[in-house]
Amino acid sequence: MTVLIVEDDAAAARLLRQATTEAGYSAEVVADGVEGLRRARETAFDVLLLDVMLPGMDGLTVCRQLRAAGVATPVLMLTARDTTEDKVAGLDAGADDYLVKPFRIAELLARMRALLRRAAVAPLGAVLAVGDLSLNTGTREAARGGKGFLLSATEFRLLEHLMRHPGQVLTRSALLDHVWQYDFGGNDNVLDVYISYLRGKIDKGQSSSLIHTVRAVGYKIESPESAAPDGRS
Repeated sequence: MTVLIVEDDAAAARLLRQATTEAGYSAEVVADGVEGLRRARETAFDVLLLDVMLPGMDGLTVCRQLRAAGVATPVLMLTARDTTEDKVAGLDAGADDYLVKPFRIAELLARMRALLRRAAVAPLGAVLAVGDLSLNTGTREAARGGKGFLLSATEFRLLEHLMRHPGQVLTRSALLDHVWQYDFGGNDNVLDVYISYLRGKIDKGQSSSLIHTVRAVGYKIESPESAAPDGRS
C-alpha cells in the first residue's frame, strides 16, 4: 500500500512517515500543496494524508483540483481546525475523512484502514428507487422526476444508505458510523448539514418531501404514498 503525505511541518512529516512505514505502507512525503497536487495526479497512491495549511496551495484547493481532475484517491485531511464548519469545508472539498490535530497514531491508522476498506468495495451497480427518486450506485447518477443532479462523495454515501433502507428510521449514530465510519460527537451537526444539502437537491421545489426527520432519533427516506403523519417532518 502506498501513501502520499503532504505536510509542511518537518517534525509532523517525520512522525507520519515513520508511523505509516512501520504499519507497512510505502510512504512518500512532500512539503507544499503544489508539489502534492502534482504527485497525486501523476501517481496512483492508495491513500493521501493532506494537511490543510500548506505553502503554495492549501489542502482544500489541492483536494478540489484532484477531484475536478477525476482523481479518486481516498483523502484523509489533517488540520488543527476543529469546528463543524471546518470539517464540512474539508468534506465539501472532496475529502473522505477529516482528522483534527493533535491525534493518536492508532486513530490515524484506523482511519486509513477504513478508507482503504471503503475504496476496495466495488460498486454494486444497482439502481435504487424511492418514489420518483432514482440512484444508480454504479455510476452515482441521481435523478428525481427525470431531472438529474450531482452528488458529492459524502452525499452519495449518505443517500445510498438511506435508499437501501426505505421507510426505516436510521439513527444519527448509525448514519454517522456508516457514512463516516466514526462518530463526530453528540454535539456535532455535520450530519444535519449533509441532510440539508440532500434536501436542497432532492426535495426543493417538489410537491412532496422524501427525506423525513424523526425527532430525537434520526432520519428516514420514504415515498409520499407510504409516509404516515406520525410526528416526522
